[in-house]
Amino acid sequence: MPMLAIEGGRKVREEPFPKRHLFGPEEREAALALLDRAAETGDAIGYNGPEEQAYESEFCAFMGGGYADLVNSGTSALYVALGALRLPPASEVIVPPITDPGGVMPVALLNLVPVVADALPGTFNAGPEQIEAVLSPYTRAIVVAHIAGEPADMDPIVALAAARGIPVVEDCAQAHGARYKGRLVGTVGTITAVSTMSGKHHATGAQGGVVYTQDEALYWEAKRFADRGKPFNLEPGTNVRAGLNLNGNELAAAIGRAQLRKLPSIIGRRRAIAARIKAGIAGLQGVAAGRELPDTEPSYWFMRFRVIEEHLRVDKVAFAEALAAEGIPVGVSYRHIPSEAAWFRQRMVFPGSDYPWGLPEYRGNRDAVFPCPNAVAAAEEHFTVPVHENYTTREADDIVAAIRKVEAAYRR
Repeated sequence: MPMLAIEGGRKVREEPFPKRHLFGPEEREAALALLDRAAETGDAIGYNGPEEQAYESEFCAFMGGGYADLVNSGTSALYVALGALRLPPASEVIVPPITDPGGVMPVALLNLVPVVADALPGTFNAGPEQIEAVLSPYTRAIVVAHIAGEPADMDPIVALAAARGIPVVEDCAQAHGARYKGRLVGTVGTITAVSTMSGKHHATGAQGGVVYTQDEALYWEAKRFADRGKPFNLEPGTNVRAGLNLNGNELAAAIGRAQLRKLPSIIGRRRAIAARIKAGIAGLQGVAAGRELPDTEPSYWFMRFRVIEEHLRVDKVAFAEALAAEGIPVGVSYRHIPSEAAWFRQRMVFPGSDYPWGLPEYRGNRDAVFPCPNAVAAAEEHFTVPVHENYTTREADDIVAAIRKVEAAYRR
């Protein structure tokens, strides 16, 4: 048996893994063409113009129809999606067990009370039973995230919500093009928030986001709220509600249009790499690919791997460290649990108060805590490995070889 690199042996992979090269000649040409037009005409690069309208139309075409508004970040997209729903202050909003802070903070910033649902066992996403467990008479919306590009179990969640007249907000920041029972995620719920920052499957520049819905009236609510309450699709007049300037812009849209044309191949390549890795480690006793729901097609923002410690002589952390020593990019833990964050626990949203929890109108459990044991277990049992479309079969095979090498060395 070859000696592990962490013990002084030779690495499986000596050279760094390839970078994505997300932006290339197509994005450069799109940006330069826009800058050239601005220089020639003297018109400044703005927003809500032809590039943005074209991007939004092309995004909707990718989604199979509907309405989209380009905004300036994924966090803004969730903020706008929630704002479009016009939820009463002090309402409870169920939020994901594992997510980026931007996937929960907009709830509190709208004076809505975030209630954290636990994860479906073995996954990073909330399950229908876990959501039902935290429903209350004060629940007014449910935010469902598809973490790592893996679809959550949407049909029972939507049925649960529909029985109570509650809208479902899909957070597709990490799941561009993922499919649930043949449908694109983002088309199943009421309204959707997408991040298009430069780390995601497709990007509109350094930061960006999209609000998407199949409900035209809700779209106009979102568009007004994203642009300081301007009376879009209403009689001309003053701004109709308070809101922030969260607009996208023409330059972001021009880049995004080039990116959208690449998106199907990006997703397809990630799926092919993930399939090769999963096939290569099938049958191992000490490690397995993370649990995926049946009849789903993830788009793999990263891959999860579960360490089965009962079959090994080491714990998950030691296994991940040994794998990293073999030259494989590894995330030891993805423990981004909102209810464990300082801002959430200390209620640091509006200085000098504990709003939204402390709002006089709030009738829910002000002292509720959300330990999320399933989410904690999933975070502690899994390590992550990034995958992207610029990997070749060599990268997939090196990941497989390293996992197999470490698993063999540490197997009981």
